[in-house]
Amino acid sequence: MATIESVEQLSQNRFVNLYNVKGVNSKGFHSNYFVASRAKTKDELKLVSHGEEADGVAIYALYGEKRDRVVLVRQWRYPIGDWIYEFPAGLCEPGENYREAAVRELHEETGLVLEPLDVDPAFEKPRYTTVGMTDESVATVYGYASGELSARFEEKSEEIEAVIADRDEVRRILREEKVALLCAYKLAHFLNDDDPFGFLRGC
Repeated sequence: MATIESVEQLSQNRFVNLYNVKGVNSKGFHSNYFVASRAKTKDELKLVSHGEEADGVAIYALYGEKRDRVVLVRQWRYPIGDWIYEFPAGLCEPGENYREAAVRELHEETGLVLEPLDVDPAFEKPRYTTVGMTDESVATVYGYASGELSARFEEKSEEIEAVIADRDEVRRILREEKVALLCAYKLAHFLNDDDPFGFLRGC
């Protein structure tokens, strides 16, 4: 098992920071590793706190009377300089649990109202996103969305187009567009399962 020798904070930003982690692994190899994190201080890093709280939330929501459409966002992302399809998502605010964050974020990004499902915690619990680069963890909340799409509640810093997609449009998106990994995996259930949430009964 590797040993961490030192951690240096290299930035102080609101949403993401860079840390230099130095350590040595069980083979004696010394690493100089850079970690991006939502943590505002070294003590909040998961390698220090070993906390399991969610930094953010992603929302997998079905829409319509037949629940045969899925709610997506098409968002401009600076790291790729392009649009990408994702689930609606966002950061948890201080003191806010991830289900509360899901209801708030879906409304802010799409104008829709979320009715979260009560599922086995194994499906909701926070998971790491890109653990080779960051300690960010994201919980997934499942539910049903209702209402009308609206951009009225979006933050000025975001460039988002809300999308309600049926199976034909999801097939097109997966073939032709950039899609976030978490979203792409879940959309496979949406396309191929009679009940897209049927897998939630599997634990």
